[in-house]
Amino acid sequence: MRTIEELRANRDLVNVIDWSMTPEKAVDMYLEWGAGWTRGNDFVRSGDEESVYFVVYDWEDPPQVTMLRRSAKNVEELAKIEAPGDLIRQSIEQGGRKAGVGVYALSRELKKWLCEAIDGPQLD
Repeated sequence: MRTIEELRANRDLVNVIDWSMTPEKAVDMYLEWGAGWTRGNDFVRSGDEESVYFVVYDWEDPPQVTMLRRSAKNVEELAKIEAPGDLIRQSIEQGGRKAGVGVYALSRELKKWLCEAIDGPQLD
């Protein structure tokens, strides 16, 4: 499991992060082949495609952001990054806390914080 320092140093990995990926979109693209006809051209074309993105698990203490690599074949946790609790809570609240789900997309503010922390791209 990578630390924030290791992630910051791994520019190849930072450069492939999909900042627009959400947990829902990942499920639609990688786990429900053929079910997402409404997504237009945004779908996986082969089993070799993958996405690298971040999620928040609402059960973790201390609050963290988890980096995932997902393909149609599997999902791998690549990094855990401790993040400010208020930004984690904001992401969960914006996601509309769902009982029994516990996996949320990053809020805009948390993405900006994370981009700064890993020397990633500047987000508008």
